[in-house]
Amino acid sequence: MKIIRVDEVGSLIADGATLFLGGLAMTGLAEEVLKGLEQSFLASGHPRQLSTWACGAIGNSGTGGMVHFAHPGMIRRTVAGHFGQTGKEMMKMVFDGEVEAYNFPQGSLSHLTRHIAARTPGLLTKVGLGTFVDPRIEGGKLNESCSEDLVRLVEFGGEEWLHYPCPKIDVAIIRGTLADENGNITLDKEGMLLEQLTIAQAARASGGIVIAQVERIVQTGSLHPKSVKIPGLMVDYIVLGQPENHMQSIATQFNPALCGDQRVPLSSLVPMVLDERKVIARRAALELKAGAISNLGIGIPAGIPSVAAEEGVADLLTLSIESGINGGVPAQFGDFGLAYNAESIIEQAAQFDFYDGGGLDASFLGLAQVDARGNLNVSKFNGRPVGCGGFINITRSTPKLVFCGTFTAGGLEVSVADGRLTIVREGRSRKFIERVEQITFNGADAIERRQQVLFVTERAVLELSADGLELIEIAPGIDLERDVLAHMGFRPVMNNVRLMDAGLFQAVWAGGLKEALMRG
Repeated sequence: MKIIRVDEVGSLIADGATLFLGGLAMTGLAEEVLKGLEQSFLASGHPRQLSTWACGAIGNSGTGGMVHFAHPGMIRRTVAGHFGQTGKEMMKMVFDGEVEAYNFPQGSLSHLTRHIAARTPGLLTKVGLGTFVDPRIEGGKLNESCSEDLVRLVEFGGEEWLHYPCPKIDVAIIRGTLADENGNITLDKEGMLLEQLTIAQAARASGGIVIAQVERIVQTGSLHPKSVKIPGLMVDYIVLGQPENHMQSIATQFNPALCGDQRVPLSSLVPMVLDERKVIARRAALELKAGAISNLGIGIPAGIPSVAAEEGVADLLTLSIESGINGGVPAQFGDFGLAYNAESIIEQAAQFDFYDGGGLDASFLGLAQVDARGNLNVSKFNGRPVGCGGFINITRSTPKLVFCGTFTAGGLEVSVADGRLTIVREGRSRKFIERVEQITFNGADAIERRQQVLFVTERAVLELSADGLELIEIAPGIDLERDVLAHMGFRPVMNNVRLMDAGLFQAVWAGGLKEALMRG
């Protein structure tokens, strides 16, 4: 292992190399190293024509992460589980076809790192069948520049599977907290373990090199062996990261409560204001069951723990995040993927093993576009790719799915008071449309797998049935024709439309969630 300056990084990477980047958004991301690569390219034009792989989104939508590769000639191909944080520069290159871009399920990419490390023929999975990842639909290709198929449809044991061949990884770029003089690395302050170990193993199995960014170098022998998550025998180079390039998350430099070093009283978490987001989180929370293992997605679903804490029932829930965190209260917004008072933090690939294996009882996920057949799109809008993240893994194997979001988007303004909802200004864009732009979740497949699927909004609740989407609830104060049906691209099934609980629209819910959980 050799300690190097950041300005030496570029000389270690050949033109045309394939890089695998550790991290999720800014958590676990070797930002110092990526800045060094950018500086090298801008100064010398090398390394160029790179390919990058990442399991999730890389960056902060502004100055960090994939933005450092967003220069003509620097990058040839990018493969990721999500593109939502890559920044406008990289997104423009993807949209304009200046870079080959592929989007695959976050869990499948996480599992693929282990297959590369073990030199297997690749990953076989059913995750993604019937979605835009399926080669019969789009094959995960985000633009016309994609030059080859990176996922294939195969038959094995008389069944259809998706096959991801293993790429050769020339450089693993990972991050840790401490490194000793032999290169042994801990992840103590990182908050997530992710794939830092398996990415390093994948590069080594490919004959490549491993570059790790850490906060500090310590004496050999000073690290407890159980604290070492990446053995030094796998690490070639160490770069010391400056604090500003070693953020714990997009929003936080470092909070010991987000990596398990401290526990915080749940009463210290600020309650949500009473608006459409809180109404949706409250109604979705009614689908929780005491003791059931539930996954929470980004956005409005991340507000469910806040509601549970406010209602004093957080201890009855077992919440989980795909990043590898179980228990506790998931953090929101720029800290998403981390949690307060986590009970366990495991590697992301192991978490997706649990998810793909049917370990979840329920999942609460975002809602963007829905059609009459129950197909859902959360990955592409107006031709611009955002990506699927862990959505496809989670929705395939979970028996109960609750999709949460506002009924319309773009300028929606509501008033919530005295047990009623009033639409002050309608959103400009419909979410319930005739046909989704991209299939991230296949409604027909869900019916075949006998999944229970709900769509929860601030003014209406719908359920997926064999006959299509059925409207089952509307909010007090809402006019069915004016506020619901007039803003849908199709007419839902309507057999017994009832009113949502008026308590959801009160400043104080008065024990509604606790009563529902105990009835459970």
